[in-house]
Amino acid sequence: MSYTFQTLKVTFPAQYVLHVELNNTERLNAFDRILWNDVKECFMRIDADSAVRVAVISGAGKLFSAGIDCIYLSAVNTLSEINNSEVTDFARKAYYLRRSVKILQDSFTAIESCNKPVIAVVHNACIGAGVDLITACDIRYCSQDAYFCVKEIDFGLAADIGTLQRLPKIVGNNSLVRELCFTGRKFSSTEALNFGLVNKILQTKEIALAEAFKTASIIASKSPVAIVGTKHLLNYSRDHSVNEGLEYTALWNSAMLNSEDLIEAFKSSMTKVKPTFAKL
Repeated sequence: MSYTFQTLKVTFPAQYVLHVELNNTERLNAFDRILWNDVKECFMRIDADSAVRVAVISGAGKLFSAGIDCIYLSAVNTLSEINNSEVTDFARKAYYLRRSVKILQDSFTAIESCNKPVIAVVHNACIGAGVDLITACDIRYCSQDAYFCVKEIDFGLAADIGTLQRLPKIVGNNSLVRELCFTGRKFSSTEALNFGLVNKILQTKEIALAEAFKTASIIASKSPVAIVGTKHLLNYSRDHSVNEGLEYTALWNSAMLNSEDLIEAFKSSMTKVKPTFAKL
């Protein structure tokens, strides 16, 4: 599988572990049209690549992400046909603008719906679209110097790429989420840890990445059938009632329990020999 992109740097730091770096450093990893497209395409490929079991995403350069590129934001209407002189009706203009927003949403939904776990490593600033991105990830680590900001309110719009939908389910404190989204204030790595946005703070970006790769390698050593199923069922159960989640899990595992990975795992448990699982 090819992972050559204009605004992403992609490497394999360990077996089955893919490292995706936002690499639009001249724009402080701000999201322009190319970076939006690259993220979506990259995670669609990861989803289909049996050589990848876990992905780690971080930002190259000075900071994780400065958010949406302001030039791109000011020209958002050019994303679609809404500037077409033939489209004069307000409803039709709104229809095309909605489609443009959906295209951007799909970039980060590709991370959430990717069947491989994704670990985000944040250093320095994580602003606006950066917060949208990490809320679509499964696990979030950061360096001590990291800070976060739901910045969209200061640009005169409600955050529309995922933060308002995902952050409340991650944090579980609706009052705090509303404060952060209404005020656009910065919050530190310590505050992010205390209310559950991240689950580890490491001293530096390099140490945080090393910890993420360590965690990723542990995950990659497990049955890929079990890992894929666990992520899928966690996402499903988050968005459904307990009973619906149980019913769906029973259906899912009625097929997945037939995997040869179970035999390999039980054999490993009995013999104390590290198991070797086939690719997905």
